[in-house]
Parts: sequence; C-alpha cells; structure tokens
Amino acid sequence: MKIAVITGASSGMGKEFVFAIDKEFELDEIWVIARREDKLKELSEKCRAKVRPVTLDLSDRESFAAYKGLLEKENPEIHVLVNAAGCGLFGTFTEMDMDRQLDIIDLNDRALTAMCHMSIPYMPEGSHIINLASNSSWQPVPYINVYGASKAYVMSFSRALGVELKAQKIHVMAVAPGWIKTEFFDHAVHDDTIKYYDRYYTAEQVIERAMKDLKKNKAVSILGFPVRMQVRAVKLLPVSLVMKTWCRQQGK
Repeated sequence: MKIAVITGASSGMGKEFVFAIDKEFELDEIWVIARREDKLKELSEKCRAKVRPVTLDLSDRESFAAYKGLLEKENPEIHVLVNAAGCGLFGTFTEMDMDRQLDIIDLNDRALTAMCHMSIPYMPEGSHIINLASNSSWQPVPYINVYGASKAYVMSFSRALGVELKAQKIHVMAVAPGWIKTEFFDHAVHDDTIKYYDRYYTAEQVIERAMKDLKKNKAVSILGFPVRMQVRAVKLLPVSLVMKTWCRQQGK
C-alpha cells in the first residue's frame, strides 16, 4: 500500500499539502494526522486517494505509540512524509506561560523527530520527507524566541538528516517560508508585541514553490526573491546587528 503521511492536516499548511501531494503522487491512501477528526474527514471530498483520518495529539508522547502501532499493523510504503504540525507564541519570554512555550518544543521538534524516526523504516528509495521550517530558522528572533529556536532545530535536523539518508535515496527538504496568514496566527498572536510584518504569502503560494523544489530534490525551499535575499543577508551580517534591526522594526 503506497501512502503519504501528513501531520497538521486539519488546517493551514498541512491541509494545503494534502491537496498538493494528492495531485502530484499516485497513492492508495493519505494518512492525515491532527487532533480535529471532523476537519480531517472533510478532506476526503477533495482528494483522489483514500483519506484515512488519524486523530492524534502529537504534543502528547503517547500518540507516538499509536502511530507506531498503526505502521506495524498496516506495513505501508510511505512515499511522502510531511511534518506540517506546529505552533508558536509571540511575546516576551518571561511574561508568557511556560507550559505553552514547552508545547512549542514538543510539537515543532520532538514530534517531528519522532515522526521521522518511526516512518523512515517504511520509506522506499525515491521517497520524500518534507519538514516545515520557517524564515525564523536562520537567526535568533527576540519576542518569537522559542518558536524561532524550534524552527532552527528543524532546519539543522532536516539538512543533516538529508545527508544521512542520501545512501538510502530518501530525499529530505525543509520548507522555510516567510509570513503566512493561516490559523497559526490565531494561536500565536495574543498581544501587539510583534507589530511589523513586511509581507504575507499564502499557503498555496508556498506549497506551489515547495512542490517545484521537491521535483528538483532541493534541500531547502524558499518562496520569494525578497525572502531569499533576506536569508543571504542574515548569513553575512553579525547576529547582533540582525537582532537589533528586527527589534527596531518591532518598536523595541
């Protein structure tokens, strides 16, 4: 059974990845993972492949055993794994709830790492892993501190994993978008700490670019010339100057 596995599939980037993967690949099933089963069931109406809702809270370690058990039972061929589940929180580190910030690490890093580790044994040659990073992956980001650090982990992990899996002919790509107006913001933004957003892209635009880059076996997918130029600048400039510029943009 040829399948794709997509986390965070109930909304935002994960949902759009479901449609893109379904269009691009010939699959028997797409396993869609998120907490909201009703949202997952709605996806079947727009997909060619059979959609299997897998209702899990990946911020809970007990969910890993459930996913691993499903793999052992079905023994599928995973041709695409998309780790799109994630969360963030914008604000001053010391003033925000500790548990909510730890949840960011659990979902963005721990769950993504676990999903890769459990899925790779079921992935044949020519398969793909897509991990959702961020434009925040490239530099420390005050007031988006934990989120930015969690995405730096995703970037570093993905690029290193891609090297390790090259011999198995499994391709790993990190997607590093700029600002995307999705449901993510409804949970991440709770005050006006972050005021400046230079430009927005849509989830559809980001994923269209990602699918083109996937065909080229790129290690990183970045949408937009301005974002690519920003990434280059950040790599060249002193970290202190990058953070100072960011803080000035936010009125800090």
